[in-house]
Amino acid sequence: MCLAVPGKILSLKNSNAEVDFSGVKRQVSLDLVPAAKKNDYVLVHAGFAIQVLDPKEAAETLKVFAEVFGKDHADAASGPLGHNKP
Repeated sequence: MCLAVPGKILSLKNSNAEVDFSGVKRQVSLDLVPAAKKNDYVLVHAGFAIQVLDPKEAAETLKVFAEVFGKDHADAASGPLGHNKP
């Protein structure tokens, strides 16, 4: 089974980006989605962004991750997108 994970682009350098995955930051190649820009949400598989996500779609995916993986991900699902914050 393959799994792609949504993350938010924090910064860009050439065709690479620093992407935030619920607080974990990783370098990701943007070779497959060259139009991606800072603050976009991208779907990442094996170190490559494979799709730019609509922010609402990213929020829904993160919500499902929170439901599947538990409380640790629940805060992440609300935090980066600014939902459910006072």
